[in-house]
Amino acid sequence: MEKKALLFERDIKLFIDLFPDFIREKLIEYGHEDDLLEVVLDLGRKVEARYTHETIEISDMVVQSEHILAITQQLPLFDRDNRAGIEGTLHRISAIRSRRGEIIGLTCRVGRAVMGMIDLVKDLFESGKNILLLGKPGIGKTTLLRESARVLSTEFKKRVVIVDTSNEIAGEGNLPHPAVGLSRRMQVPFEKAQYQVMIEAVENHMPEVIIIDEIGTQEEAAASRTIAERGVQLIGTAHGNTLENVLFNPTISDLLGGITSVILSDEESIRRGTQKTVLERTAAPTFDILIEIHTRDEYAVYKDVAKTVDRYLRSHPVYPEIRRKGENGKPSILDSKEMATSQEGTMIPKPLQNEEGEANSWSSIQSKILIKLYPFGVSSTYLSRSLHESKNTIEIVKNLQDATIVLTTESYRKRNSSALHVAESMNIPIYSIPENTLAEVRKFISQLDKQPAKNHDHQIQDLEKFIEQVFFTKLPVNLPPADIKIRKLEHQLALRYGLKSESFGEEPRRFVVVYPPNFMEEKNA
Repeated sequence: MEKKALLFERDIKLFIDLFPDFIREKLIEYGHEDDLLEVVLDLGRKVEARYTHETIEISDMVVQSEHILAITQQLPLFDRDNRAGIEGTLHRISAIRSRRGEIIGLTCRVGRAVMGMIDLVKDLFESGKNILLLGKPGIGKTTLLRESARVLSTEFKKRVVIVDTSNEIAGEGNLPHPAVGLSRRMQVPFEKAQYQVMIEAVENHMPEVIIIDEIGTQEEAAASRTIAERGVQLIGTAHGNTLENVLFNPTISDLLGGITSVILSDEESIRRGTQKTVLERTAAPTFDILIEIHTRDEYAVYKDVAKTVDRYLRSHPVYPEIRRKGENGKPSILDSKEMATSQEGTMIPKPLQNEEGEANSWSSIQSKILIKLYPFGVSSTYLSRSLHESKNTIEIVKNLQDATIVLTTESYRKRNSSALHVAESMNIPIYSIPENTLAEVRKFISQLDKQPAKNHDHQIQDLEKFIEQVFFTKLPVNLPPADIKIRKLEHQLALRYGLKSESFGEEPRRFVVVYPPNFMEEKNA
């Protein structure tokens, strides 16, 4: 750890020394180097320093051409991606050019090696399986790649080759940064494409592991498949935040096996309960495991990409394994199938017992307020994509008897009115959309999200408002008297918010009291 601290201290000093005096002095004065993400300079504007939790203006002075020139003169030539670096560091400088090719802006990003980031998924990298990392820009994909290179080459003694297109993984210069351990690094020259160097690495250098950042073209996707089929472990990142982003990106969908449209026979479509035209996986995925990086301390892991893609395309629910770093720093593994989603979108473990001591998971309570949608003439694939970010708990069912609502199109409703009479006779609401398109399905789901789900006479939103009061008042709140089924739900909701609750009174006036955070500990102290 001391060696790492000294290394970062050296690297951040080289980064700050790159800037003119008025910027350098302000950065040193403000401090917080550990939280510094990047410094942005645009011609005619004030300099911005972006930190983990805030963005500040460095000074009242605006950026002039000579300020940008003073920085670029200290750097090697910018490559075709308008990127450059500081020799021997992980820092990256990206340029914005005018139409005449003049540099009019710089984004100076701090590169740092974060030790221990791999701890949550270390066993997966050790397994030898091919791993694809996804996540939004700046979330830590490249940092995790760099850490995996170090661990695999030093701890597990594997032959690791990094194909480093922008020198972002192993740093600028001919010598790889110490953060990649004993890994070998192949840089990508101007005259060669990244996919050619990927193949060259396999053919010439006998690697056991190849690490590649930003797979973004069909050629690179094809090269990735070639590497995987030769028995070399492949670890890479791709453009996309989620599995769905990659799957429906025609350029790189082959990384997950690709998708193709298939026409089913009448018998098969009836057996599956789908339309005749469905989407199927084209081939075996290049990557065995997919990791979505939500934060630096939380990952969603799909351990079997082939099975996950198949389930997704057939509109079945997919449940990743959620891995988190706890408050004590120890990793914890949670099954998302056994979890609920709070209003903030945070995954919280479901409680196992109700107030009477009986096993009663959140899913059993939630099933009472589940929207079960039966599609009639509407694409299940469009529904699956639209439901991915839905606020409601909506399940696509294959039998009309299981449905709580029916969704169809206006043309189907006119042509098949007799078929829909069955749903009407069962008092199942029927909704129709103008056309069977992704845009119309998404619009319908968004409108459905605005309708609060109900359970008996109570609305879930009303219960949550009652419970949320304790965070503001810091006092216990008494919920209205309710029967045992509603009280079970109230206890479950309290636990979702991390709060303790108790039941008081006699039937039928028995009620639940929800306590604010730490209230019981303070009471007993």
